Amino acid sequence: MASQSGSTKPIDELMADSDLPRFRLERPMGRWSLIAIGVGAIVGAGIYSLPGIAASGEHGRLPAGPAIVISLALGCVICLAIGACYAELASLLPLAGSVYTYSYAALGELAAWMTGWILTLEYSLANISLASSFSEQLRIRLADLHILMPNQWSLPVWSGGKWTGAYFNVPAFLIVMLITLILSLGTRAFSRTNMLMVTLKSALILFFVVAGSTLVQPRNWHPFAPGGIRGVLSGGMMIFFVYVGFDCVSVAAEEARQPKRDIPVGILGSVVVSGILYIAVAAVLLGILPYTTLSYGAGASISPIYALAHSGTGAATLGIALAGMLIGTVSVLFVCQYGQTRIWYAMARDGFLPEVFSSLHPTRKIPHWCTWISGASVALCAGLIDLGESVDLAAHGALAAFALVPICVICLRKSQPQRPRPFKAPWMPWLGLASLAPLLVMMASLSRNTWIRFLIWLLIGLAIYMVYGRYHSKRALQAHVQ
Repeated sequence: MASQSGSTKPIDELMADSDLPRFRLERPMGRWSLIAIGVGAIVGAGIYSLPGIAASGEHGRLPAGPAIVISLALGCVICLAIGACYAELASLLPLAGSVYTYSYAALGELAAWMTGWILTLEYSLANISLASSFSEQLRIRLADLHILMPNQWSLPVWSGGKWTGAYFNVPAFLIVMLITLILSLGTRAFSRTNMLMVTLKSALILFFVVAGSTLVQPRNWHPFAPGGIRGVLSGGMMIFFVYVGFDCVSVAAEEARQPKRDIPVGILGSVVVSGILYIAVAAVLLGILPYTTLSYGAGASISPIYALAHSGTGAATLGIALAGMLIGTVSVLFVCQYGQTRIWYAMARDGFLPEVFSSLHPTRKIPHWCTWISGASVALCAGLIDLGESVDLAAHGALAAFALVPICVICLRKSQPQRPRPFKAPWMPWLGLASLAPLLVMMASLSRNTWIRFLIWLLIGLAIYMVYGRYHSKRALQAHVQ
């Protein structure tokens, strides 16, 4: 069993499996579609809240102040380092599954299963939380227009450890099912819809930057770094999570026309574009209002809208900004729901999940049953529960997955140094180790309760592997036949 758990799957075998007719996905996406996937997952409603919260400081954190732009730049640099590692692996293994697939090639079967289990945690919790967030934003925005949604049908049944008295969160359920319907239409429909949403929300963000720049008062940028370097680093740790969505680009590798060339462009390009948007919003926001006004109420939750309203901006401008906020939330949910289906598809292809998850639609060439199962499960959970503090588990899962990427690069460089790499991360292994360090620091800073929940999740995953995964793994079955 130890031999099986530690056995890696050769890269040639992984590539050959993906090329079998029954597993062959359609490849309609070019580099711009891939960049849009990354931006779609990175730039969401967080661009309207996190810069203000990190700048003002909350929960005992030192304020970053206007120096939050430096925090954002540092986060972008760290993600570019991790993104370079992702890009090397994606060009070497242009397959669905992302870190799950890389772990199978570099670290072995058990590591691959546990990585897929962690990614399931990350994506599922993030998607449920995003659906709940959309419902809450929609309810508040409609209330501003004097359209009241009944609480019984717009709130989760369970929240904060108690029953809420609601029956079902209908908006959260419906938005996930609508997204699932679009995803079921095929990769082209997904790519075109995502491109449209990314274009719209980027235009609305730029509208805020242009409109807000006329309201900037340079005196609000002083003091620039009220919390000093510690405040800048604290803000950077908090803001880092806005960039983690670029993982979805690597998930799409098997549906790209020229993945070895375009996936690295999609990963690194989406981080740069998203970083520019975040920095621009933060600079304008902290120029309109002092950072001290963004630590409570609307100033923290919807900072740019609050800043525009505080400055006497017209209702039309506020409406445009609020529309951008809603589109941003839906866009992130859309891409992350796509990412979850492709990870499950890759795991099922290797035998770790039932075969139905790898079954492709005869004409659309997408894992259609996997798409509907994933969508229905997330929609039902979003309709019933509010994750509350448990959503921190998604951040833990993202950090754990990210930490495995430079490790996989270093292992494959050592075990297969002669294999051609269309994209090579520079300065390895030092770049990989440098990108790994801040991830470990951020993981160590998570609360004890989050760590306990994460370890319980890992133990559940290990138990499932012991009773199911190791017996149904296709490599194990092949070895048994031989």
